[in-house]
Amino acid sequence: MTAETIKSTTQGPIATVRIERPESMNAFTYPMIAAIRDAVDAAANDPAVGAIVITGLGRAFSAGLDMTTLSNTAEGQRDTRQPPPSELPALFGFLLDVPKPVVAAVNGVAAGGGMVLAMMCDLRFAADTASFTTAFSKRGLIAEHGTAWLLPRLLGTSRALDLLWSARRIDAEEAYRMGFVDRLVPADQLIDETNRYLTELLATAAPRSIATIKRQVYAGWSQTFAESTIEMSRVLAASLDHPDLKEGVASFVERRPPNFAPVGTDDRHASPSTLVLSDNDLIL
Repeated sequence: MTAETIKSTTQGPIATVRIERPESMNAFTYPMIAAIRDAVDAAANDPAVGAIVITGLGRAFSAGLDMTTLSNTAEGQRDTRQPPPSELPALFGFLLDVPKPVVAAVNGVAAGGGMVLAMMCDLRFAADTASFTTAFSKRGLIAEHGTAWLLPRLLGTSRALDLLWSARRIDAEEAYRMGFVDRLVPADQLIDETNRYLTELLATAAPRSIATIKRQVYAGWSQTFAESTIEMSRVLAASLDHPDLKEGVASFVERRPPNFAPVGTDDRHASPSTLVLSDNDLIL
């Protein structure tokens, strides 16, 4: 099933991971979740890839965990695999550790685990036909997979409680007004607009800057302002000696596109929940 339902393609510097199980609204099975991880890991470790897009085929981004799998889980048949100790246990939490931009191109319904997948991406571009629901409370579940921590930070406490308590469906326009969606796009332009944004970003921004800023932002959620600014000072000091700075200045002075080095596997670090940048980790 996984080879047929998770497709990964690369066009230029952008890798696209597409969930292709439209007859089941792209609902996840455990092997599919593992296949998404494998596809993202391959793109993250490919120096030719600068950014990753995750999307779905058909009228759904993903309806979450497959109902047969969920029913088996309710009967005690559960996935007992555990993530490495250094990694967040939340579903798709590994996306926060990818040193490249990961953008959800939400083409349709994102429910339960599908909304979690969109939430764990760095940005969310949504078709105007998309919709979102947490779904958990209506299944007798809790705020799963980091939603109790992430959603209040994205939306504010009361809006997060509303969506988690009621599990009501919100359309793309409301999700955009709340701040969950970053770009609202006509459905037939979703992938083109997502790729256009990333192409421009990758043509102008240093990959190591992108990776380091991503680490700074996610680590900063668990830091005090003082801790964050002290860490920023150390990262900044290292960046001043990095070749990217010289190239960034030279490209500006010479009025030409910059030629930054790609981000490498050394730029992948522990998950943001445990991340502490040492002097040896200061790469910009």
